[in-house]
Amino acid sequence: MGVLILLPPSEGKTAPVEGPPLDLASLLDAERLTSPRREVMSALDAVSQRPDGPAILGLGPRGAGLAKVNLSLETSPCAPAHQLFTGVLYEAARLDSIAEEEAGRRVLERHCVIFSGLWGVLSPTDPVPNHRLSMGTSLPGPGRLSAFWKPHLATSLIEPATRGLTVDCRSADYAAAWKPSSRDGVEVVTVRVERVDGDGTRRVVSHMAKRARGLLTGALLSAVSDQTLSAEACADDVAALAARLNGVDDVEISEADRQGRRVLTLVTRQQR
Repeated sequence: MGVLILLPPSEGKTAPVEGPPLDLASLLDAERLTSPRREVMSALDAVSQRPDGPAILGLGPRGAGLAKVNLSLETSPCAPAHQLFTGVLYEAARLDSIAEEEAGRRVLERHCVIFSGLWGVLSPTDPVPNHRLSMGTSLPGPGRLSAFWKPHLATSLIEPATRGLTVDCRSADYAAAWKPSSRDGVEVVTVRVERVDGDGTRRVVSHMAKRARGLLTGALLSAVSDQTLSAEACADDVAALAARLNGVDDVEISEADRQGRRVLTLVTRQQR
């Protein structure tokens, strides 16, 4: 199979103005995940109707309006997840351009998984409506969503993840929903991004990290599509590809930890 890329969703979304209604049976691993998806949808609907709903959902000052999109999930128009999510990572990954041809869509479906507080996991081609719910949220009923989804996603993802290298580009809340390791037969490389400031200090900068992970995602998927990345690709192959990315000055690849996971650090520099 080659690489399997794990992505977070995006807070930035472009709500579809037309499209089919939600069909849970069409989403990734519907046989296992439709029931828990319905459970979260029901809890989200109830919370989104409450006066304190926006606060529970962490939606901020404009929260009342944002929460309303959760009240029409089954009737709102849907678009493929790679079109709905339009934040920094997705803009850099350019999944839309990869999905323009049938072969590219097959690459997305086989080599990329998007984690979601509402849906658990999605294929980038899965049609879903606009919604507001993060994995770090705790809903009455399901509880904290990363803990709720963990047993369900382990069952769904273990088989595809054991067929090649898993490249983990998720943020912390989404990584908590499934933590693959060599004990499960999964080879994992986690992508970290650090910026070197003028004084030599290294730190993580969210916007820059999302962009670099998006660039790496797009480059990996393109390499899979044009068959310049083999099905037997290892962490060192991913590091070599990352070193050629625009804006990446250096890469570092760690030794495996006790769980067999390696960390690929992309080093960038402060722009002057």
